[in-house]
Amino acid sequence: MSDQEITRRDFMRTAAAAAAAAAPAVATAPAAAPPDPRKTRSYNENMEYRRLGRTGLMISAVSIGGHWKRVPFKHGSEEFKKNRREVMYACMEHGINYVDACSAAEVAVYAEAVRGRREEIYMGFDWTMARAPEIAGSLEKLKAGLEEGLKKSGLDYADLWRITLREQTTQNSLREIENVMAALEWGKKTGKARFTGIATHHRPWIADAVAKYPQIEVVVTPYSAGTNEKPVGSMFDALRKRDIGMVGIKPFASGNLFASRGTPDSPTRPEDDQRARMALRHALCCDVLGAAIPGLITVDQVKNAAAAVRERRQFDVAEAAQYRQLAAAMWQNLPPSYEWLRDWEWV
Repeated sequence: MSDQEITRRDFMRTAAAAAAAAAPAVATAPAAAPPDPRKTRSYNENMEYRRLGRTGLMISAVSIGGHWKRVPFKHGSEEFKKNRREVMYACMEHGINYVDACSAAEVAVYAEAVRGRREEIYMGFDWTMARAPEIAGSLEKLKAGLEEGLKKSGLDYADLWRITLREQTTQNSLREIENVMAALEWGKKTGKARFTGIATHHRPWIADAVAKYPQIEVVVTPYSAGTNEKPVGSMFDALRKRDIGMVGIKPFASGNLFASRGTPDSPTRPEDDQRARMALRHALCCDVLGAAIPGLITVDQVKNAAAAVRERRQFDVAEAAQYRQLAAAMWQNLPPSYEWLRDWEWV
């Protein structure tokens, strides 16, 4: 049965069986051969698809992040809804088949944008997030958040329930983390979530976490324009060993890579488009990365991001020198609110 043909009954049955058979400890999981990408959602021969770790999902190497910081329309307005709908339709047309929605507002917006075309897109889902101690501290509230989110957004299930943990300076307690893992396990057993994972900015914790918690099938975490793999002791080694899927946020460092800081249709758009493609080419050289997920504001940005997949991955000598300068300027010009991203220069 192809992924597009999955039914609610089939999904519930297979999800329950998989959960019942899950081992109590995390074992080393050699990567399996990727499924046929032609059977994935919104397949387009011009897009690259990558296996998202042991989930087996084949997601587009460039996907879309849920943020809309620079959409030039008021949230909730008809212009805003039209923009998000047009962007999502363009994504699916160009083979982009994963959207990562990390808050109630984002889930509601993207669920509405793909209404009637739900089975053409994989949805990463987090309704309430676990950054608030009152949420992470209550297993029942975590469960209720998933149920409420599915009901209010009109979704039958989440392809990936990835709970957002507190940030690097306000880390979750052990009790909160245990609640999150129990909630993820419940979500998969009940068939409300096909796969489970976490989103975090706390990099030093990830390698130990994926070894300890089998509920973490996917990690959503930064991979920026200046990120490089450590020669020894890299976090990526732990993800490879456990066959963990990775989705990379902040590929453009929240717009700080661009001459315009990410403003759509600015006078520097041609230069910014080139910088965006270079950043995506850089990210896609990472074999662990399932997808880079920039925030895409316009249909033209969708087209530009999709075009990066078709360009040569490795930089030539001149491009490499240019990119080093861009990345260095990006690190130097990070605003105080994004200084934490420096922890992702060597991963």
